[in-house]
Amino acid sequence: MTHEHTAPTRTPAMTTAAHTVRSARRVLVGLSHSLHAEPEIAMREHKSAAKIAAVLDDAGFSVTREAGGLPTALVGTYGTGDLVVALCAEYDALPGIGHACGHNVNGAAVVGAALGLAAVADAVGITVKLVGTPAEEDIGGKVLLLDAGVFDDAAAALMVHAAPEDSVGASSLAVGAWDVTYRGRPAHAALAPWEGVNALDAMTLAHTAVGLLRQQLRPGTLVHDIVLEAGRAVNVIPELARARYELRARTAEDLAHARRRVRACLEAGALATGAELDIAARGLDFADLRQDPFLTAAYVRAARALGREPVPRQGEVMASTDMGNVSHLVPALHPTIGYDTQGALHHTEPFARHGISPGADRAVLDGAIALAHTAVELATDPVERHSFLARVAERQAQADPV
Repeated sequence: MTHEHTAPTRTPAMTTAAHTVRSARRVLVGLSHSLHAEPEIAMREHKSAAKIAAVLDDAGFSVTREAGGLPTALVGTYGTGDLVVALCAEYDALPGIGHACGHNVNGAAVVGAALGLAAVADAVGITVKLVGTPAEEDIGGKVLLLDAGVFDDAAAALMVHAAPEDSVGASSLAVGAWDVTYRGRPAHAALAPWEGVNALDAMTLAHTAVGLLRQQLRPGTLVHDIVLEAGRAVNVIPELARARYELRARTAEDLAHARRRVRACLEAGALATGAELDIAARGLDFADLRQDPFLTAAYVRAARALGREPVPRQGEVMASTDMGNVSHLVPALHPTIGYDTQGALHHTEPFARHGISPGADRAVLDGAIALAHTAVELATDPVERHSFLARVAERQAQADPV
């Protein structure tokens, strides 16, 4: 079905969407606080996913649980329009410090946007597709859902992220992680150390080599590692050493380059000591984030109408997000929605504590309205609507050539 929706439809649709969000304030703020009160880490977000699914069920969405084969993922759809707008809800927490990245705010705001858009889906010719995306802080649920085809029909993918300030346009670092293991041979450290193969020596050489390599890495490339195990008794040559390495870079191409160089350092530790080396990927690589200019501009207009002034961050990088992978396939939006955290930054306990403040509650509602208004502007702009739909058709043709 082809829909023709132009600017005259826009204002009443935006008014209806905003009214729907504000009318659902108790539900949305309650959801944010409930997620915050029961934080669940990656791939264990069973209660969190169920809470979101319950809100969508009550609103008349068609809800698919365990979407993409992931036990804590879900997809909720509403409407029949040809323009499919994917809304990415995050809800995983961090081990030990709860919602220290604000995903309770992220998730509740996106659910609010879905409710607002559902109220105008027929009027503006869209299908609202809320995608519950687990494990952003770990293995990357969006990447798994992307591979499972969940985003194949999406014309745009939108979300908003909690932060100490409002911002738009930033990129993110591509990231990949390895679990690294050296296996040697134990021996008495005093009586016959020459009989041993020291796995800790191999780890030390690799760590040193990576430290020296940093000077030659491309700008914006980072390598960080922790040693998880390196021997258990001081008088025994360590036979096992384990570490975790994480690599970040400005682009997926730079990440691949860094991976080759760091791998050589790890292999050097094994070569020098005679230890066996095992490198296993941990989770999936996150690509760099690429935000769509039209969606960004539309979001800025929506945020300003709510009394916010997002700081432009084009050319700057955030940390890393699996939304980057989605943005390489689907035009994407990933702004930050700000509230006062008393100077606390992401991934700290103080930041988590501010996640249920009055400012955070306002961010839930404002984020929901701004996302909904962005989607309405896309749906009611004939030129952009046609362009976004054409990109979906082109993508699907490439995936399934005749």
